[in-house]
Amino acid sequence: MRVLFAGTPEVALPVLQALMQEQSHEVVGVLTRADARRGRGHSLQPSPVAAVAREAGLEVRTPRTLRDPEVQEWVRSLDADVAVVVAYGRLVPPELLDVPRHGWLNLHFSLLPAWRGAAPVQWAVINGDQVTGACVFRLEAGLDTGPVYARLSRPIGARQTAGELLAELSQEGVQLVTSTLSALETGQAAPQEQDHSQATTAPTLSSQDGEIRWSDPAVAIDRRIRGVTPAPGAHTTYAATRLRLGPVTLAPETTDLTPGQVRATKREVLVGTGSHAVRLGRVAPAGKQWMDAAAWARGAQGLSATVLGTTGSSHDGGAA
Repeated sequence: MRVLFAGTPEVALPVLQALMQEQSHEVVGVLTRADARRGRGHSLQPSPVAAVAREAGLEVRTPRTLRDPEVQEWVRSLDADVAVVVAYGRLVPPELLDVPRHGWLNLHFSLLPAWRGAAPVQWAVINGDQVTGACVFRLEAGLDTGPVYARLSRPIGARQTAGELLAELSQEGVQLVTSTLSALETGQAAPQEQDHSQATTAPTLSSQDGEIRWSDPAVAIDRRIRGVTPAPGAHTTYAATRLRLGPVTLAPETTDLTPGQVRATKREVLVGTGSHAVRLGRVAPAGKQWMDAAAWARGAQGLSATVLGTTGSSHDGGAA
């Protein structure tokens, strides 16, 4: 099949690379986000998809919008049988949805209709879901509302971060995409409509979503930190500066610390929550690299008299 691929971050690479290697498919063009400034030098860097596609000699376009008439004409000129989308980050306008013969197929990292939106894995972890998965569905005008061709489910590990889970799903999703393309080729595809009454939403996470509210129960804090790791990242305040936080572990034996109160020893750093304490893992003080929390505590003066962050801030929920 002639395939137009649309994707941007590293999680889109397993599917792109599989399509490039499949002899029965030809990637005839690639859509991705424009080069962005990254790293300490803030130099312009291509997206992971752009870098791989250009190295393979594929034609790459990086439009700011797919409503651009020139881009739309290019999409039509490709004569694609299907478009495959993985974390592209741009809306496909209605006038392009039926241009490929089999439409636009999106690999989405949730069990639709659960967690429609830009951050499904992150919200699943924050919400404490036990199971997640991935779906291949056909794009239509609504947000992640199209019929589902294939799906897989898997448990969420008790210590998994959103980044780790997303990396695993991106690999597991390859077979979903390739099997769906095979079913379309043979006329055996049987898409199933979603139960829209069961939909929940997963809006884009902001830095504010990573701010830890220490008055929350320890379990909720653990889930939130893992859900926003690695991006946008968890943080609190210490000495009026931002302290970035890696995943924590629960310390249910410690219940005498008030929310945000710190107890530091040579071996560990405990912080009180709305239930029981959590044990900090890695932290990154303002302007410094990641380090073990105990090492940070040894260099911080009067840490055990400190109360981290605030206890009254609020987070927007992800469920509809």
